[in-house]
Amino acid sequence: MIHNEVIDAMLAHKSIRKYKSEIPSDEMLETVVRAGQQAPFASQAYSILLSRDIKKNQFKAPWLFYFCVDIHKCELIMKKRGWKRIMNDFFVFLLSIEDVSYVAQNMVIAGRSMGLGSCFLGYAPYHAKIIKKQFELPDHIFPVVGLTMGFSDEEPEKRPRYPMDFVLFEDKYPELDDEIIDRAMQMMDDGYLKQDYYKKLNAKINLGKETKDKYSYDDYSWTEHISRKWGLWSEDPEELFEQFKLCGFDIRGEKNNKE
Repeated sequence: MIHNEVIDAMLAHKSIRKYKSEIPSDEMLETVVRAGQQAPFASQAYSILLSRDIKKNQFKAPWLFYFCVDIHKCELIMKKRGWKRIMNDFFVFLLSIEDVSYVAQNMVIAGRSMGLGSCFLGYAPYHAKIIKKQFELPDHIFPVVGLTMGFSDEEPEKRPRYPMDFVLFEDKYPELDDEIIDRAMQMMDDGYLKQDYYKKLNAKINLGKETKDKYSYDDYSWTEHISRKWGLWSEDPEELFEQFKLCGFDIRGEKNNKE
């Protein structure tokens, strides 16, 4: 592989959940955000919310960001130009998630290059109502993901990744036979077990009182964890649709259907 400072900063990424009390400077904040802004974009249809409330922030991080789809700003600009949006909320949201993802990842890399650790938080969409109230958001702004950031007070090992031949498919998507799947699973599971990752986090997903759990932390690893997450959680999207509604998004196109 080729190595340089940028590549090495990306390859060194780890999720950080413990932070020092030292507060990063405002200059570092400006640098991180400007690096984020310079990411590619479809429409710059995003906003970044910031909380510096260490006592309330997840993991007591100095900075807690929420990356939001923000159509409100786009509509204000369109109004200035004499336009009204007709593009449906669902496609608008998909396009805007691209912008959110690019800027968020740029900020993680920029932070890492200055010695700052970070951790993405996936709960934001289900807390949209709370975040909307906290930051007094107008309609058509929706939090997609959170991110803690600050000086790391831990040095965890890098978590494993799938082998490259399980993610990079040239010209044609292959038939993934048992050998390929088993090898990918083993790479992930062996790596997580070696680190005692879930044991240290006490993060085994409960099967419920009626089901006996045959796994202990000695053999509970990533593929079982992700299978339980996708196999047990969030079967009904109604709660999420309600969060979209509360933020002014008609993701299911109900308005047009009624008309």
